[in-house]
Amino acid sequence: MIIALQILAVVFGLGLLIFIHELGHFAAARFFKVKVLTFAFGFGPDIIKYKYKGTKYAVKAIPLGGFVSMAGDNPDEATGAAGEYLSLAWYKKIIISFTGPFSNYLLAAVLFVFIFNVWGMIRPVNIPKIAELAESYPAQKAGLLPGDVIKSIDGASIKTWNELSENIKKRADKKTSFVVLRGTSTFRTTLTVNSNGLIGISPEYVAVKIGFKKSLKQGLKAPVAYTLNTVSYLYGAAKNKVKPELSGPIGVMKVMASAAKSGLQDYLFLLAVISVALGLFNLFPIPFVDGGMIVLFFAEGIIRKKINTKIIAIYNTIGLIIIAGIFIFATYSDLVRLGVDKLFK
Repeated sequence: MIIALQILAVVFGLGLLIFIHELGHFAAARFFKVKVLTFAFGFGPDIIKYKYKGTKYAVKAIPLGGFVSMAGDNPDEATGAAGEYLSLAWYKKIIISFTGPFSNYLLAAVLFVFIFNVWGMIRPVNIPKIAELAESYPAQKAGLLPGDVIKSIDGASIKTWNELSENIKKRADKKTSFVVLRGTSTFRTTLTVNSNGLIGISPEYVAVKIGFKKSLKQGLKAPVAYTLNTVSYLYGAAKNKVKPELSGPIGVMKVMASAAKSGLQDYLFLLAVISVALGLFNLFPIPFVDGGMIVLFFAEGIIRKKINTKIIAIYNTIGLIIIAGIFIFATYSDLVRLGVDKLFK
């Protein structure tokens, strides 16, 4: 029963995030009087369908996301007629592309405000005590356990979680000595910090009630903060030429299932974080995704001439290849974290 509910939570969560994204595109397209052919929730064969004012509304068999099909959105089929997506002015196409990611950010903000107002704002307890360990990371491999307190690193005394984090980050790829307090016993252990300056530990957290006004303020700030942290992390990984720790579909579904099992608060919080990630990814200037289309249409505005549909088709094909590569890499990373690669060694 619990497993069935976890599966349902994963399907519902992913479906909701993608559906909200597509709803943003749909609303903007209708606003600019683009002919919307289909607005669907899910994929596969239709379970329920209804046609209204030339638009087919459908609920499909596989409830993972959804899609919007607009007249003239396929470069190979665009005729240049009024009411077609590619016939719009460049800035209108940018707005339609932007409203998808914006909808994900809006959903995340609503969820954050709700969470902070109902349960309070989650804040780390600033003591160097381990609450959780990430699977297959150095700390777990070294035998550290939840409840362990880090007393020192390479002889440097550790009093707070902030000191612990800073000292670990400085030792990326280095063999490091830890003095650990477990219960009433103290012992020393050595491990190698990974290339990203992480050992896979999390602090204890407490919920602090902050009231509606502060919940609103912090809820609106949270998506921006997560975006800046993600961009900073990716920039740091690129600068230091290290492989970023990406999660693919397997990793995302595993974390969502775990959050659903933990409770509604953790589940909604994770949905908000993933919604930010989905919105941010779609804003990256990668061909085919929304960010790539925004760049393309911005260029169209600069040259004051519509870009040839054949060029758009090639541009989108390049994007699909890039996205497929990212998907394969992220999925492979998931499998490595699960230890599947060891089966073939």
